[in-house]
Amino acid sequence: MKIEDFEEAALPHLNELYRTALRLVADRDRAADLVQETYLQAWKSFYRFRMGTNCRAWLFKILLNKVSHHRRHWFRRAKEDEDALKSLTYEPPIPEHLRDEEVLSALAKIPEHYREAIILVDVKEFSYKETGFILKIPVGTVMSRLSRGRKLLRGELVEVAASYGINNTKDGTMDEAGRV
Repeated sequence: MKIEDFEEAALPHLNELYRTALRLVADRDRAADLVQETYLQAWKSFYRFRMGTNCRAWLFKILLNKVSHHRRHWFRRAKEDEDALKSLTYEPPIPEHLRDEEVLSALAKIPEHYREAIILVDVKEFSYKETGFILKIPVGTVMSRLSRGRKLLRGELVEVAASYGINNTKDGTMDEAGRV
């Protein structure tokens, strides 16, 4: 394969990979490093890539493998940071308008394996089959993780909804006006 083939197949996905990496790790420098490592690995393995197949899914699979590889190191460091943050007490004011940061913060609080499924299916619009391929899990597991992850995400957003006067009913639904 030629460098032109690689550039044509892989480079159009650069920005999307970066945005996804940024959502997964919530750090611009780490996200940039992950994308760089992803493209390096893709270049080294490009001789095994079959032109005409889904390069986007292939690159996302490499990216998520890189995230998994680094997760152990980051988890240890995050745990130390979390312990330091527990000593701080701050309650932010009630927001007047729903912000993306609130939704992204809620998404960041759910476990990684659920967050990955939600991002790939709901944000990046991969099919369940493509998501299963990227995450190396069966389609049924993708659907299970989506269901559980969405439930956890709803739970994280309950307080945000309540701050806007939106309350859950007994069956977990809300009317249009946010009334029980």
